[in-house]
Amino acid sequence: MADNNETITCPFDFGEALDFDPALADLMHRGSPTRIRLSYGDADAWLVTGFEAVKQVTTDHRLSRAGIIGQDYPRMTPEPIVSPESINVMDPPHSSRVRHLASQAFTQSHVEAMRPRIVRLADQLLDGMEKEGSPTDLVRHLSNPLPQHTILDLLGIERQEWPRIEESVHQLLEVGPDTKAAAAEAKADLTAYFAKLVEQRRNSPGTDLISAMAAARDGEEQLDDRELAVMALMLALSGQDTATCEISDIVYLLLTRPELMEHLRRRPETLTGVLHEMLRYIPFRKGVGIPRVALEDMELDGVQIRAGEFVHVSYLTANRDPERFPDPDVIDLDRPGAPHMTFGWGGHRCIAMPLAMAELEVAIGRLLERFPGLRLAVPPEEVRWDTETIRRFPLELPVAW
Repeated sequence: MADNNETITCPFDFGEALDFDPALADLMHRGSPTRIRLSYGDADAWLVTGFEAVKQVTTDHRLSRAGIIGQDYPRMTPEPIVSPESINVMDPPHSSRVRHLASQAFTQSHVEAMRPRIVRLADQLLDGMEKEGSPTDLVRHLSNPLPQHTILDLLGIERQEWPRIEESVHQLLEVGPDTKAAAAEAKADLTAYFAKLVEQRRNSPGTDLISAMAAARDGEEQLDDRELAVMALMLALSGQDTATCEISDIVYLLLTRPELMEHLRRRPETLTGVLHEMLRYIPFRKGVGIPRVALEDMELDGVQIRAGEFVHVSYLTANRDPERFPDPDVIDLDRPGAPHMTFGWGGHRCIAMPLAMAELEVAIGRLLERFPGLRLAVPPEEVRWDTETIRRFPLELPVAW
């Protein structure tokens, strides 16, 4: 059994287009959990990188997300992104109950009922892009607004409130050391806002997601007001995070790899499978997310983990594990379907994944259908990438048609 005491400092600040972080690649090739030091937090952590090992961590009840609450745990941002009440830091059986109830709003049939609203929002945005004319910025016209507008629309938030919510979410995702106070204020503002919104929906239900989650039942069980508010906040956050990055990143790949674009033009019916392979391949964020803490001494992938130590996983490296995905650094559009970890795994897998996939299918599908001659309007090396947050995406994507 290994007992590796070497600690590697990991700022995880690499952001060269969609190239894979060489620091993460090096950690992955070590083949077993490695001790790392992140930019924030008063302790080191173990990093687990292999697909099967990550799968074990995300399903092992000896490793607790709830155990990090109240601790200055190792992380990427100065202010912890998650609230103590968030489902992301709950453990079973409490998390199982909340997830089961909340996920009733995201069944495939519910999402299909939402799809016409997503199509309408996408078409309105693409109408604006077409009206402005070529060349223009795809991020401003589609990538940023569509996920934001979709989730805020589905949550039933008044349109005049959208800019305020979007600004608070951006402040919460920034990584600079001087952003801590603004991030804490943004989190408090969002928490209070959604608590008030839940109260209104209890008194006057509508056709929105908050009302749908409020109506969810499992026997006598239902979500309480605090759980509802936290779920709504989590959806507002995720609605402006993963989907926003992925639309831009996917389009960037399509515009810089002509064979991918040609494949979709010839075989549009393969869109969903192509999207999953690109989601597996794309390093959509920097570093790692929320850790777990060991509740007891345990062995993990050949390494001794002590009670109280933190354990991080990397979904990015799991998605590049050659034992799971042969030739993992290649986008293989004929790759046999195998679930990836872009939406997480186990008890904290994203419950809104069906909605996120619908957004991506609509965004990419409608974009290519309406702009078959779409091309990058600048050389790829001139595209500017985000450096202020934990996300990996182009700040602007100049396109022409």
